[in-house]
Amino acid sequence: MSKIVKVADIEIGSTHPFALITGPCQLESLDHARMMAERIAEACAPTGTRFIFKASYDKANRSSITTQRGIGMDEGLSILSKIRDEFGCPVLTDVHDARQCAPAGEAVDVIQIPAFLCRQTDLLLAAGETGVAINVKKGQFLAPWDMKNVAEKIASTGNDRIMLCDRGTSFGYNTLVSDFRGLPIMAQTGYPIVFDATHSVQQPGGQGTTSGGQREFAPVLARAAVAVGVSALFIETHEDPDNAPSDGPNMIQVDRMQGLIGQLRAYDDLTKQTLGLMS
Repeated sequence: MSKIVKVADIEIGSTHPFALITGPCQLESLDHARMMAERIAEACAPTGTRFIFKASYDKANRSSITTQRGIGMDEGLSILSKIRDEFGCPVLTDVHDARQCAPAGEAVDVIQIPAFLCRQTDLLLAAGETGVAINVKKGQFLAPWDMKNVAEKIASTGNDRIMLCDRGTSFGYNTLVSDFRGLPIMAQTGYPIVFDATHSVQQPGGQGTTSGGQREFAPVLARAAVAVGVSALFIETHEDPDNAPSDGPNMIQVDRMQGLIGQLRAYDDLTKQTLGLMS
C-alpha cells in the first residue's frame, strides 16, 4: 500500500480514486491556459475527479533546434500561479536545471522531473529541497526497480512527497512499449504510482524534426493502467492537438476528456473495490 502524497487538498495514493494530471503539453498564453483549465474542470465535474493542471514553460528536449520550446520560465510560472488562484486547482510544471527548482517551487504545487533527467542527482536534490511534491518520470532507459534509487535521492533531502511515473520504455528506434509489470514493481517502493498515457504512445523523433505518436492508443493504455491499479493518471489534452506546438500526436482532444474520464473512473472503482483498496 502506497504512502499518501497530499497536493493542496488532493490526497494521492492507492487507496483513493485516481487523481488526474492534465493540461496542454506546452504553455501558449494566459488566455489559452484559462480556456483549457475551464474545459478540464467541466470534463472532471460529473465524476468529481480531482485534477492537477499541467503545462510546461520550456520543452528543453525537443527533437530539433527548429521546434518551439515555450514561453520561458518567468512568464510560464506567472501563468501557472494565476491558474491556481483562479481555478483553485494545484498546478504542475517540469524543470530541467537545478537552478530552476527554487523559483518553480514558489509558484507550483508539483515539480516534475523529465524522464531523460531522472538520474541527475543535483536536479533531484534541488527539487527535493523545495519541499513541494515531486513527480519523477521513469527514464525510457531504466528498469522499474531502478526507480528505488531515484526516489532515495529525493528522499535524502527529507522530502518524501514523491510520485513515480511510468511513461513507456524504449523499444527499438522511435518506439516505446508499456510493460505493466513495472507499475506494481515500482509500487513496492511505497510511493504513489502515476501512469502517463499520452507520452507512452509517443514515437520519439518519429517525424524527423518532431516526435510522432498514436493518440488513439492512449485511452487503451490508460484503461490498462487503472486495471492494474495506479494512484494517478497523466493525460495531456488540447483543443486542437494537430496544431499544438508540442506533442500534438499524443494528446487527447479536450472535448473527448469527459467521456474518457467517466470510463476510467468506472474501471478504477472496480479495480480498487476488487483489491479491497478503496478507503
